[in-house]
Amino acid sequence: MLSLTPAFVTISMTQRRFPIPTRKTIPRREIPPLVTRRRLRRNKGALLSLAFLVILTAVAILAPVVTPYDPLAVDVEEQLLPPSSQHWAGTDLFGRDIFSRLLFGAQVSLLVGVIAVAIASVPGLVLGLVAGYNGRWIDGLIMRVMDMMLAFPGILLALGIVALLGPGLSNVMIAVGIAGIPSYTRLVRSSVLVTKRMQFVRAAYAVGCRSWRIVFRHILPNVYAPVLVLATLDMAWAILSASSLSFLGLGAQPPAPEWGAMLNEGRGYLRQAPWITAAPGLAIMLTVLSINLLGDGLRDALNPRMRTRIW
Repeated sequence: MLSLTPAFVTISMTQRRFPIPTRKTIPRREIPPLVTRRRLRRNKGALLSLAFLVILTAVAILAPVVTPYDPLAVDVEEQLLPPSSQHWAGTDLFGRDIFSRLLFGAQVSLLVGVIAVAIASVPGLVLGLVAGYNGRWIDGLIMRVMDMMLAFPGILLALGIVALLGPGLSNVMIAVGIAGIPSYTRLVRSSVLVTKRMQFVRAAYAVGCRSWRIVFRHILPNVYAPVLVLATLDMAWAILSASSLSFLGLGAQPPAPEWGAMLNEGRGYLRQAPWITAAPGLAIMLTVLSINLLGDGLRDALNPRMRTRIW
């Protein structure tokens, strides 16, 4: 008599040709932060840049302790001295030690970069989420305002805002931050438009999740990566813009030690004492280059499909 019992039921445990899934046989799932960290460690340029920025930040914080001279002390007898064992970067036209002023200037430049990026990224993130998620007339209104701001070059828009607010370091940070808002808004909006059409977001809609939960729990974690990369790269632009405005006399005011203002002070002594402008210029170049390389490394680590190897 033909048995109606399914064939797989009659197979004993010893006759199985495939292992039973257990904790040891199930492949371990790679955690995305660990994968990103591993990819970042492989990028030598990003690691060197990160090390330089960490050292620069530590030295800037400890500037009152490690600097050999007062950055504001005037000594007429030691003016325009070339680099030596006593003054590693020389002295300026007022006899102030340039190396000490560089370290204190690092505090100002890094602080300007961080605050300006925060002023640009936070409103840009909020506006991008609102425009991309709601759409309709809110999206149109926000993006038309962003288009009007993008009609002006960033440095020109910052220059106009500083002209309205008045010269000063705090006004420069506000101006540079406002000039950077449109970039974050457009980036976040485009990411939200793509993310909200994915299946897991549609599933959240289907089960009745509230809008704020969908935005902050499902959409926001998927758009932070490009914002982080843009913020890193935008910090270099903020430092350059603040230095440019200080060079024009609209940023930090004398005798404050700021890299752009130091360039302005030494422009009349390019032939007689070139070290006055060479030192802050080299500091700006190395800092901006390190931030750009770190931003490229973060981009490659967070999105391997856009990887561009230069090392």
